[in-house]
Amino acid sequence: MNNTTTYEFPLNERIRVFIRLEQLFQQFIHFSMGETISDKRAAISVLLDIMSIFRRNDLKSEVLKELDRQASVLGKIADSDGVDKEKLQNILDQLAQISKKLYAVNGKIGIDIMESDLFQSIAQRSSIPGGTCSFDLPEYHYWLEQDEPLRAKDLQHWSNPFIDIHTAIDFILNFIRNSRSASHEVAAAGFFQISLDKNQPFQLIKVSLDKSIPCFAEISGGKHRCTIRFMELSADDNRQVQSTGDIPFTLTCCLF
Repeated sequence: MNNTTTYEFPLNERIRVFIRLEQLFQQFIHFSMGETISDKRAAISVLLDIMSIFRRNDLKSEVLKELDRQASVLGKIADSDGVDKEKLQNILDQLAQISKKLYAVNGKIGIDIMESDLFQSIAQRSSIPGGTCSFDLPEYHYWLEQDEPLRAKDLQHWSNPFIDIHTAIDFILNFIRNSRSASHEVAAAGFFQISLDKNQPFQLIKVSLDKSIPCFAEISGGKHRCTIRFMELSADDNRQVQSTGDIPFTLTCCLF
């Protein structure tokens, strides 16, 4: 059992979008595996959120840029002392394989699904509270009432265009999260500040806190300096207040 809660703070917009998509992909997989109508509604709702992010961002280009950047950084340290060359080459091979799949994709990812009448209708009605009832969207209601094998097959078909991006984002974020070892720190009176070397490509701040400590981490700042405040809920009015105690935690400033 995991006894810590980890809070992450992305240091640029690209990683921020990747983490949002990671969460949405996880939710989609969870709900798509459920067999109730409520599960399928939730899966479709999450898929619409994924599609919305893809409409606003050129995700294929952003992911390829990040994969190329990581490959370039790793290539520069290939001949450094102490580097596990076999492990490094394995990582570079994985990067190349993922990039090759994405380069092979023609056009905007998921464009056919985004432009389908069904999804456009659901997206329009979803802005209205309770707006996807059977009398609003009989076609959607009809699909929800189909047997599970058909619904599962459709969900797999609709999500297939996003699989390679999902794989790439998982690889990128996992690599970033494990790029540095954590350090043990103490936030005096619930406050801690980090200064980051501007010559290093920091991507993400991770703060892990033991679940027995009744606080949560509130992180703010940018790529040069970050502030961490450990907040707790006031017993009187349930408002957020900064802790007055010294809070032990682990800090990871993730590179690459």
